[in-house]
Amino acid sequence: MTMSSRLPEPYGQGSGANLADILERVLDKGIVIAGDIRINLLDIELLTIKLRLIVASVDKAKEMGIDWWEDDPALSSRAHRNELARENAELRERLAQLEPTRGEEEAP
Repeated sequence: MTMSSRLPEPYGQGSGANLADILERVLDKGIVIAGDIRINLLDIELLTIKLRLIVASVDKAKEMGIDWWEDDPALSSRAHRNELARENAELRERLAQLEPTRGEEEAP
């Protein structure tokens, strides 16, 4: 009797479940992990931490209406340019408001 030197696969032979497949399914469907941590002392709530974690692909997140990274200047170059343009417009407006008062002060 001969024994095979090959170890059995953890998910059974032919199951085909590997990390890439699982990750693809999770990103395609999305997964939400939620939890709350509460710290009480003598029935007095001292601290509450609410944790919400969503793991999904960008397309799935947009489909769910989650797109905060597009408007964050630290994460999006387009949002950074928009922020700079908005700041530039505000400064031009403030400068335009100051220009007439400056001219009036200089007149004798």
